[in-house]
Order: sequence, then C-alpha cells, then structure tokens
Amino acid sequence: MFTHLRPAFVFLVLFTLLLGLAYPLTMAGVAGLAFPAQASGSQIREGDRLIGSALIGQAFTSDRYFHPRPSASGYDAMASGGSNLGPLSKKLIDRVSGDVAAASGPVPADAVTMSASGLDPDISPQNAVAQVARVAGARNLPQDRVAALVSEQTELPLFGVFGEPRVNVLALNLALDKLVAN
Repeated sequence: MFTHLRPAFVFLVLFTLLLGLAYPLTMAGVAGLAFPAQASGSQIREGDRLIGSALIGQAFTSDRYFHPRPSASGYDAMASGGSNLGPLSKKLIDRVSGDVAAASGPVPADAVTMSASGLDPDISPQNAVAQVARVAGARNLPQDRVAALVSEQTELPLFGVFGEPRVNVLALNLALDKLVAN
C-alpha cells in the first residue's frame, strides 16, 4: 500500500509547488513586467494620491458629477455581486419604477439596472448624455461643452466590433474637474 501512496504524495507535493506556487509567481512577474499598469489594478493616481481604478466603479452622488449604474454592493469590491432579485420581485420593480419616474425623458436601461458585479465602471453613452443637463446645470457650464466632453470620453468597441460603446465614469468625472479647473 505504501508503494502506491509514496509516489502519489510526491506528485501531490511536486505539482502543488509547481502549479500552486511557481507558475502563479512566474505569471505575476511576467505580467508585472509586460503590463505594469494593468497588473497593479489599473490605478488612477493624481501625484501620490490614489483616486481609484479604471476597472472598479465608484459611487458619485453629487449633481456636479456623472453617476454610475446602481450597485447592489454599494461599490464595495469586497462585497461585489448582484442583488439576486428576480424579474418578478416587487422590491426590484418598485425600485426601477421609482428611478424611471424620477428621471425626465427617456431612461437608458443601464441608468436603472444593476450590473452583475455591482462594480461596473462604465455606463452607456446614452446614460451619460441623459445626465448632461443635470451636470451642466450644477456646474454652470454650457450643455454643449459637457456633451462634447462625453463624446470625447466615449470609448468605441475594440476593433470596431468587440463590445459596446462605453464611458468610464471616473475618467469622465476627472476630465470634468479638469475642464472646470481650466
């Protein structure tokens, strides 16, 4: 029996060290060298101050800023996840109906629905355009200048076919702050 267990134990230890330690450390090292910004979490910094990540949404509630999608996790990366409310949930229907009623004009779907992770950093260009009047009014800026900023910050699908057009909320709000500062 021990003649069968010894090779199994040796292979267990060997592959644990190889695939559980050596390979992940090698890949992390290669990623850190080849893609340093992405490997460190696509952090956005202003000098030495960490502002956020281009990959994780943040809550912006002031009328002076563009708002992200609603989040079931409150944009807490440690608690990421959806709400688990089904399409027939009265609580979900009431929340979405209230959000739609509070808005003026057509409401893009991503303005009232949550992403699966609750951390989506992007909104649709339609969602951003729907917020232009509110942001421009709160900042006393011309609506056409804020709309032009939304257009400048809109990212197109990769190679023109992969994905949807999107606007990173953090990048848009940082560009908005720079616009006002100039």
